[in-house]
Amino acid sequence: MTSQLKTVLLLGLLSAVIIGMGGLVGGRTGLVIACGLALVMNIGSYWFSDSIVLRMYGARELSPEEAPWLHRIVEDLARRAGVPKPRICTIPEEAPNAFATGRDPEHGVVAVTDGILRILSPEELRGVLAHEMAHIANRDILIQTIAGVMGSVIVMLANMLQFAAIFGGSRSNDGEGGGTNPLAAIVMAILAPIAASLIQMAISRSREYLADETGARLCGQPLALAGALHKLSGAAGALPLHSGNACTEQMFIVKPVFGFGGSMNNLFSTHPPIEERIQRLVDMNRTGQYR
Repeated sequence: MTSQLKTVLLLGLLSAVIIGMGGLVGGRTGLVIACGLALVMNIGSYWFSDSIVLRMYGARELSPEEAPWLHRIVEDLARRAGVPKPRICTIPEEAPNAFATGRDPEHGVVAVTDGILRILSPEELRGVLAHEMAHIANRDILIQTIAGVMGSVIVMLANMLQFAAIFGGSRSNDGEGGGTNPLAAIVMAILAPIAASLIQMAISRSREYLADETGARLCGQPLALAGALHKLSGAAGALPLHSGNACTEQMFIVKPVFGFGGSMNNLFSTHPPIEERIQRLVDMNRTGQYR
């Protein structure tokens, strides 16, 4: 299935969830409002989801003068991958992690935290950047960014509905609106985070294996990427992210831990087991499949 078709299907699924929430909780009025919101989110997610995510994490673009060595690495990897050189941003977080975003390779962005620049060797960092470049080259950055933004909206709406159920009174019996059905709002508040997590999981976890494989070929050092994954998996669990949203966790190279209230999203893993990813890279190195 092409990334374009996956994007269309994802937008349709997320729109159905938003419209269903509006209709169940707000009757006909809620349905109309939810349809309008779904339309706005469809347009906004395609064109602005990358900017939204970057702002969510307080990312700042790095100029070539600030980090010439980092730009040289990214430029070389982009050339090897056959894609335009992406912008490079830093995130003011000690938790070591990285992600790529953008609606297509021509608008690609690679974002790295301050923490990852401190704990990885140059070879390991090159492996991580190659993994993110692989996401850009494989054209799966749009769908994972949209999933994060739309999932965040669904959870936000669920929280708003829960608040409305407590303070807004009951909906009229004719279902025309004029209030919020408390029971329906509570049900949606419970189900929405689960739905958001399932949507994230619907984005096949095999894309991480593919990005590891492609990234190993781009950097030419599978063991460097394997070493980076080993370091990141341990450090990311000990150092939480203090910005962003758990609905965007599938964008990162390793599953992050967030430093605020828990989420039902944590019941589901958006990443394959780190041990399996490392073992695949070790096997690639042994058999020479990356050459």
